[in-house]
Amino acid sequence: MTLPYDGLPSPSKGTTDKDVRRTTGKFVSAARPKPIPLIFDTDLGNDVDDVLAMGLIHALQSRGECELVAVTITKDHELAAPFADAVNTFYGRGEIPIGVCRSGLTKQVGKFIGLAETRDGSELRYPHDLISGENAMDAVKLLRKTLAAADDQSVVIAQVGFSTNLANLLASQADELSSLNGIGLIKKKVKLLSVMAGAFAKVPNDKTGELGVHKEYNVIVDIPSARKLSRDWPTPILWSGFEIGLALKYPHQSIEEDYRYVVHHPLAEAYILYNPPPHDRPTWDLTSILIAIRPQHGYFDLSQPGRVTVADDGVTTFEETPNGRDQYLTLTDAQKIRTLETLVQLSSQPPTSPSAPLQKK
Repeated sequence: MTLPYDGLPSPSKGTTDKDVRRTTGKFVSAARPKPIPLIFDTDLGNDVDDVLAMGLIHALQSRGECELVAVTITKDHELAAPFADAVNTFYGRGEIPIGVCRSGLTKQVGKFIGLAETRDGSELRYPHDLISGENAMDAVKLLRKTLAAADDQSVVIAQVGFSTNLANLLASQADELSSLNGIGLIKKKVKLLSVMAGAFAKVPNDKTGELGVHKEYNVIVDIPSARKLSRDWPTPILWSGFEIGLALKYPHQSIEEDYRYVVHHPLAEAYILYNPPPHDRPTWDLTSILIAIRPQHGYFDLSQPGRVTVADDGVTTFEETPNGRDQYLTLTDAQKIRTLETLVQLSSQPPTSPSAPLQKK
């Protein structure tokens, strides 16, 4: 299937440092591509796959494959941003800017973002500087600021929560950050949008097991924004439907074993608080990160190009059209083992930054 992009920056953007590659028995110098600038737009706090996705991002950044340039949050609770800051700080990247919306959507604290306030004695278990989302930048302002500073056609956005922030970005007007309106700024700066939303195959009913049409959570929480995004977004979109993450369940044994290199790990503790082992949580949000940063690795196949539509009731449909903007992920049985192993290995990779405040065992 045709991929909308190869994961690499445009040739005109240049390269960073050199690496060495062995070719035909000789070492030759090869240009190493710049890391992909990544914006992570998340409803962090509603489900734990967002947290595992952050571990995946930091592992890929440590490998030089991407750079997390901003985190924007669609869950409207004051502890969501501090918890994001705590996770970034755990990986030694507490300087990453965080933006929030004030939409009133999913205002409950959830099961694990209270870890941002957990203390061992007088010290925060997970150090961070951002104490409340009330002190964070507005998400649309951060999105506009980040895009305005980026190289043209370079940024990948991974939206794994509601479409609230990106719909508001689409509607934004020129300001002191950019003379372009939202659509113009997106066209100029964004290379790809990778979305965990919708469903493009029938899935089993939780109670009956009968296969049927699924109204996916990230869509139905803010249907007007999802409809606007599907209607107006001007760059290629890859959609990871509900059925993909459902087919790749994170093994609870990894939570019990692979994060024990520290006394307290925010990913493992969040997972246990959300739904403890032996529960195997679907990897919905992780799939959108993996396809966005490693599109050519064969972890997934893609549909033919077409167009995704969001109905008034939140049902997503796909119509194949020539040169369509959208493609959705598909997954073969042969791909499942390799893809899940990759998600586990990357999510559980220890921090490599020397500034990561790891708790010693």
